[in-house]
Amino acid sequence: MPQDDHSRGAEPIALPTGAVRRSTLTAIGLLMLAVLLFTGLDTVAKYLVSRLQIPLTQIVWLRFVGQTLYIVMFFGIVGLPALLATKRLGLQSVRSVLMVMTTACNFYALQTLRLDQTITIVFLAPLVVAALAGPLLGEWIGWRRGLAVATGFLGVLIAMHPGSAPVSLAVFVSLTGMFAYALFILLTRHLSSIDPPFVTLFYSMMVGTIFGAPIALRDWVWPVDGFTWVLLASLGLLGGAGHMLFIFAYTRAPASTVSPFLYVQLLTMVACGWIVFGDAPDVWTLTGAAIVIASGVYLVHRERIAGWK
Repeated sequence: MPQDDHSRGAEPIALPTGAVRRSTLTAIGLLMLAVLLFTGLDTVAKYLVSRLQIPLTQIVWLRFVGQTLYIVMFFGIVGLPALLATKRLGLQSVRSVLMVMTTACNFYALQTLRLDQTITIVFLAPLVVAALAGPLLGEWIGWRRGLAVATGFLGVLIAMHPGSAPVSLAVFVSLTGMFAYALFILLTRHLSSIDPPFVTLFYSMMVGTIFGAPIALRDWVWPVDGFTWVLLASLGLLGGAGHMLFIFAYTRAPASTVSPFLYVQLLTMVACGWIVFGDAPDVWTLTGAAIVIASGVYLVHRERIAGWK
């Protein structure tokens, strides 16, 4: 769920009321389609690594390779100089490393955790962003939003219900990836006022492609059939198309309007986990996810009425 990639980019243009309504509905539709594609990405990655035994490093690398190629195809070779024109190369590099770390941790966790469990942990990222935005960006939150952040962490504890079984390494890796994603979001916010959105997107894919190549090629396993090739090729397409739709959605409506619809991904993850892997969600995960989602929606609500602490 790379959700907050460029939500702070271009501001929506003021339109007549009827046009605003149509633009908002379009934005919601684009966002929900992006969420479906992100769910497909995680489902394919889990299937490749857990069922087909494709190395994790290979899957992570091909995800970045594919998305880099699709971006280049979208803009054309002549568009490359513009995509590389950043004013903050160092920050773009750090953000890109965080993106690689987030993807690798998420795909690793998917080997053993259910889809609904991993997405519940990912949903914590906006809450962590709210908590860290004060010391890192000077965007301090009031006690109400602080309570929402604490409640969100309680929701994850309920979802994982530690004590019922040993807490697996995958849970800690997933939490590590979530914290990396939160830092990634904060850097995205900062860079949104410095570089164009597609420059930031391109760097995150390019860095993963270049620096992931040696490790991925070392561990490379040749697919045994066409079906596996199709799944590997779909990684970049699902991620790339999802990010494009995500960006377009946030240029058509305010973040506070469309962000709550991100939580539709819990439903799509539950559905794919059940259909593809036979993983029925338990009451603990659903209860914890509901608490995390409620906390996230409340934070969005507080942003909408900014100024009331």
